[in-house]
Amino acid sequence: MANTHARSPGVTVDTADVSLLHSATIGRGPISDLAVDAGSLVVTNFGDNTLAVLDTESLAVRGGVATGQPFAVALSDARAYVAVSSASDDAITVIDTDNGKIVAAYPMAGNVTAVVISADGKRVYAARAGRDGVDVAVIDVVTQSVATIDVAQTADATIDALRVDAAGRRLFIAITDSVSSRIVVVDIESGRARRSIALGAPIRGLELGFDSTAFALTSDINDRGVLHVLDLVANRVYATISVGAAPMQLALSTDGTRAFVVDYDRVHVVCTETRAVIGSVSVGARPSCIAVSPERLYVADYAGCVTSYAVAAAAPMLYSQFVAANSFVAPQVRELQPAGV
Repeated sequence: MANTHARSPGVTVDTADVSLLHSATIGRGPISDLAVDAGSLVVTNFGDNTLAVLDTESLAVRGGVATGQPFAVALSDARAYVAVSSASDDAITVIDTDNGKIVAAYPMAGNVTAVVISADGKRVYAARAGRDGVDVAVIDVVTQSVATIDVAQTADATIDALRVDAAGRRLFIAITDSVSSRIVVVDIESGRARRSIALGAPIRGLELGFDSTAFALTSDINDRGVLHVLDLVANRVYATISVGAAPMQLALSTDGTRAFVVDYDRVHVVCTETRAVIGSVSVGARPSCIAVSPERLYVADYAGCVTSYAVAAAAPMLYSQFVAANSFVAPQVRELQPAGV
């Protein structure tokens, strides 16, 4: 059982957009990833090979299950899709968050580096790195079949982040190799790359905004942390924001007006409209990952704690025409061909 309390030592908040709510000590070592969805907060504990399910309001632990070493997790419709590894193999393990039982497992050829779920919950995309390059496994949750999108045949390439658009038509793949980095846009129906946007520094996070915009976080020794604002129509970077010294993760508020960036010792809050850092949150330990719901920010750390904050409620949708124009049912996945990137 987690020790839930209003954590105060070491916690600082210097932005009016965020206010402290609760904190819970999970007590199972460093937290590698977390995801939130409709009343459940899922926490992966890499140190002791477990997954815990928390209540989103109180942060009380409702249940859990032993897994392989969990790395990344995505959550949809009371199902947690967890990338796990062991001495013998890698897999996407599916866990029912209501009862804590493992309900399915999909063996993965290669190390899984990122997981994302389509908006309708019917497809799970898992980025994989192998000796010959990187690809994306496409899991059809309904038919329980797995297809593959070949992405790059470069041995030193990694996929740092995945995102799929609301219509389920385009997959955005953040790729970094020893030379540079880029965002590759893949047509899901054909499995082919349509275009790419070069960034340069290693990519640490990727989020899709509204009105054909996206945000990519990069970090290296020379430029430190940079948040790139992408125009997905013109296929270019049209603004950059300096943020943090060594940031490692990015999350976007549900209304798209705030970006949260995990740095070495704090979480920075960025206004996407003014393109400025407007504050930060510290939890008294090194933050490891974050998750965002419409009214909450959750910060996990290397001390094995989760802290929740209230954030400004999402504004009404301002891009209704854009969303309506892109909200249609995607075709069924067919046998996919190499992306040819």
